[in-house]
Amino acid sequence: MQVTTSIRRALLAGTAAAVLFAGAGSAVAAPAAGAARPVSAPVGAAPAPIGRLRPLVALSAERLATADLVAAAKWGTGSPIDDPAREREVLDAVAALARRLGADPAATVRIFRDQIEASKVVQRGLYRRWTADPAQAPTTRPDLARIRTEINRINGELVRAVAASPRARTAPGCAPRLALSALWVGHERRLDALHAAGLARSLRSVCGG
Repeated sequence: MQVTTSIRRALLAGTAAAVLFAGAGSAVAAPAAGAARPVSAPVGAAPAPIGRLRPLVALSAERLATADLVAAAKWGTGSPIDDPAREREVLDAVAALARRLGADPAATVRIFRDQIEASKVVQRGLYRRWTADPAQAPTTRPDLARIRTEINRINGELVRAVAASPRARTAPGCAPRLALSALWVGHERRLDALHAAGLARSLRSVCGG
């Protein structure tokens, strides 16, 4: 919980700074009709210690952007946000891939449980937003099967990023480096408060195993 809080504070601080610097319109949610589009990165490359965790954070943000599409696909259909059967399918698949890659399946599953919960944080937030202001609700319904195909692709890349980072994830300085990586990625994608909170939730179990 302490790691998640520090990441969330860093992301929200970065979001607030972006709003003050460029105006409130610069920090926006990923659009319901597609994933959030990256913008120019800050000048200079991320320092090496941060860079070791950044691919994992970037993939988490990419996966989180699909939550907008999932929410749009389910909106108005009566389909629940929680989908235990789909969640079990995802967790079983990533555990199996982790074993094939020689990674820790238990740590991988913990990280992916957080990915799933983060997606639901965003979906619920969007539902609240659309209920309060129907004018913001999606007017088209994406194909959920195609979205899940894309999610499965990202899942595979994310498992590989987890498998490639055991030393970085268990190092004493993991938490602050993860928070900095999250801040960089949040800046690149100009995440709003809802998506910043979702990204922080997705990274809760990255450090320590």
